[in-house]
Amino acid sequence: MLVPGFWLGGWAWDEVAAALPGEVHTFSPDLGPGIGIEDHVTQLADVLRGLDDVILVGHSYGGMVITAAADRVPERVARLVYVDSGPMPDGMSQADFDGSPPHAVDGFIPVPAEAPPTAAGFDWAVVRERGRPQPVATATDPVRHGSAWQKIPRTAVLCSFTEAQLRGMAGSVPAFALMVDGDWTYRELPTGHWPMFSEPQALADLLSASATAHS
Repeated sequence: MLVPGFWLGGWAWDEVAAALPGEVHTFSPDLGPGIGIEDHVTQLADVLRGLDDVILVGHSYGGMVITAAADRVPERVARLVYVDSGPMPDGMSQADFDGSPPHAVDGFIPVPAEAPPTAAGFDWAVVRERGRPQPVATATDPVRHGSAWQKIPRTAVLCSFTEAQLRGMAGSVPAFALMVDGDWTYRELPTGHWPMFSEPQALADLLSASATAHS
């Protein structure tokens, strides 16, 4: 199950999904007015209740969503995979991680017209043309979860920083605190924050390896 980050739908995973073996599902979160992270968590948890033995993959903001959804139905999830993302502590929001309130227009965070620095390695036009404005509450509402998700094996696909850098930040930056203890496997894919666009085959290979390790 592939879960996207801000502005994206399941379409963002098309190239990755096509390169993966077996049964692949993509998740398209509701980006309607007034939607918050709790809505996305509930939506995903409801989907998971109809599946078994799921390898649950979240990119960026999607990492917050998969953590809380897996916490509700841990019996459905075999492994959590964080793609340039991680499990945010309970009570933290995406805005807390970013360090400043988002710029919102009429309750939405617009898709950036120009490629952000994190979009190196691919043509941002695909996001600009197909992406949708993100409901601002998904950035400002805190994520809520307990500890059930921590019993699930976890993989971090690190694209913007190395494992060594992660370990260095984990002791002093709360957003990274949950990424070093417990059943973690780390894989480095130094291709920037959007590997489903910049290196879809390489990302698919890493996800396939995670599935093989689980089986």
